[in-house]
Amino acid sequence: MKPRHFLTLLDLTPSELQGIITRAHTLKAMQKRGELYEPLKNKVLGMVFEKSSTRTRVSFETGMIQFGGQAIFLSPRDTQLGRGEPIEDSARVLSSMVDLIMIRTFEHSKIETFADYSSVPVINALTDMYHPCQLLADIQTYEEHRGSIKGKTVAWIGDGNNMCHSYINAARQMDFTLRIASPANYFPHAEVVMPAKDRIELTEDPMEAATGADLIVTDVWASMGQEEEQKLRERAFANFQVDKKLMAQAKKDALFMHCLPAHRGEEVSADVIDGPQSVVWDEAENRLHSQKALMEFLMIGPR
Repeated sequence: MKPRHFLTLLDLTPSELQGIITRAHTLKAMQKRGELYEPLKNKVLGMVFEKSSTRTRVSFETGMIQFGGQAIFLSPRDTQLGRGEPIEDSARVLSSMVDLIMIRTFEHSKIETFADYSSVPVINALTDMYHPCQLLADIQTYEEHRGSIKGKTVAWIGDGNNMCHSYINAARQMDFTLRIASPANYFPHAEVVMPAKDRIELTEDPMEAATGADLIVTDVWASMGQEEEQKLRERAFANFQVDKKLMAQAKKDALFMHCLPAHRGEEVSADVIDGPQSVVWDEAENRLHSQKALMEFLMIGPR
């Protein structure tokens, strides 16, 4: 039987996604109570990093340790992927030795090819097109603070990047309205937008997008690999900072999220990210709990 993969949020059904998020709440409570739960004892997670990360590595590695398993960290220097070995060959070999594979890379096509030739589940820990694991944590965090996100309005302010694409998929799967405010040249990809057009609204006006929103989300203006565009992007996004004025357009109990790392004074002001509406620290921690629920689902099944 072919393994289940998690390359985008669309790889699972809405009920499966909700089940994972509900399970994440349970696993978090168990961990806080100090309960020992090791469903993946003696299992090995292979972590392939072509893009570096703090939260991704620590959350997946910690999750496997708490589950009784082990994780192997592989940088481009540690694998033949970084030396030109065909992705198909690396997938066949690596999946014959480990039980689960997490990949953080650039081209989304690379992880799709890897998954096609892998005999074990593959998790997308970020590509240039999608960041689905972060959305599991974001939805978990929203539920912790405000209950179900179904029927709510989310405002995405900034670049139409991989996080924005994953929010578009989340709007389809979790049944909420998504307003996206970006400069025209930085709108999300049309092939991601079109299937979700009944769930999303595009605008170049961040204040319009934020009006009456239940959740405001942003990300850095220049993602990893776009550093040479920093100055150009700073000019393009100058009016897209999430500050107190923009937050005032949203509902009074609106939350603020950011997947981190954040640049205070650029995409978000310090008084917002460090203010009372910000839940970014819960959001960051929940990467651990939601990814544990995801790994359990892919390895064992629904719980």
